[in-house]
Amino acid sequence: MAALPIKRGPFKERQKAMPPSLHQHILGQFEGQTDIGSVNHPGACKYDMGQQTYSIAGAGANIWANHDDFHFAWKRMTGDFIVTARTAFVGVGANAHRKLGWMARTNLDTDSPHASTGVHGDGLLSLQYRRQQGGPTEEVQAPLNGADVIQLERRGTTYIMSVAQYGDPFTAVEAADIDLGDDIYVGVFVCSHEDDTIEQATFRDVRIVVPVKDDFNRGRDPFASHLELLHIDDGQRQIVHSADSVLEAPNWTRDGKALIYNSGGRLYHFDLDTRTSSPIDTGDVIGNNNDHVLSFDGSMLAISSSSKEDNASIVYTVPTAGGQPQRITPTGPSYLHGWSADDKYLVYTGQRNGEFDIYRIPADGGEETQLTTSAGLNDGPEYTPDGEYIYFNSVRSGRMQIWRMKPDGSDQEQLTDDEYNNWFPHISPDGQSIAFVSYLVGEVEPSDHPAAKRVYLRLMPRDGGAPKVLAYLYGGQGTMNVPSWSPDGKQLAFVSNTVPHP
Repeated sequence: MAALPIKRGPFKERQKAMPPSLHQHILGQFEGQTDIGSVNHPGACKYDMGQQTYSIAGAGANIWANHDDFHFAWKRMTGDFIVTARTAFVGVGANAHRKLGWMARTNLDTDSPHASTGVHGDGLLSLQYRRQQGGPTEEVQAPLNGADVIQLERRGTTYIMSVAQYGDPFTAVEAADIDLGDDIYVGVFVCSHEDDTIEQATFRDVRIVVPVKDDFNRGRDPFASHLELLHIDDGQRQIVHSADSVLEAPNWTRDGKALIYNSGGRLYHFDLDTRTSSPIDTGDVIGNNNDHVLSFDGSMLAISSSSKEDNASIVYTVPTAGGQPQRITPTGPSYLHGWSADDKYLVYTGQRNGEFDIYRIPADGGEETQLTTSAGLNDGPEYTPDGEYIYFNSVRSGRMQIWRMKPDGSDQEQLTDDEYNNWFPHISPDGQSIAFVSYLVGEVEPSDHPAAKRVYLRLMPRDGGAPKVLAYLYGGQGTMNVPSWSPDGKQLAFVSNTVPHP
């Protein structure tokens, strides 16, 4: 990357001259930028709106002892937060102790109390903090060296640093009883660790999340959603649409030009070129939930919707272009998840006789066939493109794990067996990879999959093996309930969550 142009002169004068409308354009999610302490060369933050990435240059002797010198791009926040980014230094660097990361700071004074993720040039990872104005800096070092996924979380007066090499799960350390006040500065920083040197770093996949309260109700309390795309080859994420409401479960249309998602009981067509949404006509079936699947030929949608007559979710089919749906399942609740590659069958989770199991039914309606009989929840069935298997998730082993079976329900086998609760396996168009949602340890009960939780999107080979983390996010219910691969297998669509914030 070419060096950033560094404008000489006091930052405060430059910032004051900027029209307010330009701040978002220039700084993305941040409100301001400044040099903290004494620096010989002013720093700069540059935001690329197309790539949704930040390039930051900063000088400064250190972030340590009783004061700090560095460049800081920030926003004001109150309450708890979870901030995450993928980061990298540019170039080899002049000092092994150059630093980048996230920081929470009481004020913009050089000796302010703070908590920060000290990602060093030599790979050292430490949660650094100063409890009092002008006090000493303390640290807790992470038990690994080198990371490019960096997260800082505040829970009251506890700060948690979670770090990982992209593809691996997080390793976390924390420090308690750090009171920075409620209204603080939160942002990203670069420190060169050399008075006369400027270092540069990039920050991508920057996400600033306000978590929900313990008694949160998604139907009542403020809630926001980001519709995102993820490139499989490098993990690059892009937010394509945001709303202060519940958006869920994006499908990718067969032509690769649009997504289909649900919100407020309706289905919407989202044009990826114009970035606009339009409702899909589903007649008088207007209680649609996050279980909707396109037929393999793309002409039809199978949907799940609440039925007033049954007081339960029922499976229907409707032309993708819209129309009056045809009822398929005779009873409910029935939650659709898959369509066979020959378009002859639908598979879904149904509650019958007090148990949730997986069922198959002809796509035109008829008699349903029960495919699983184990105690506990069996959910999320999806056919492979070659029709050889149905993948699903089951809690029968004690935690929710990924399983598969033959289309007639025979040869059921477990594919994951780890500490996470794994949901909704989705098979790539070439049939070789499985993407799924994993709830982190302690987030949920095995049979529950709520929204607004700490989750990974993970990828593993068709026949099982060590999963790779594709995305580190705040989501869950509605994130990826339905098949969401792009037709060329290069991207995934999903939804992440937050509480709305300025």
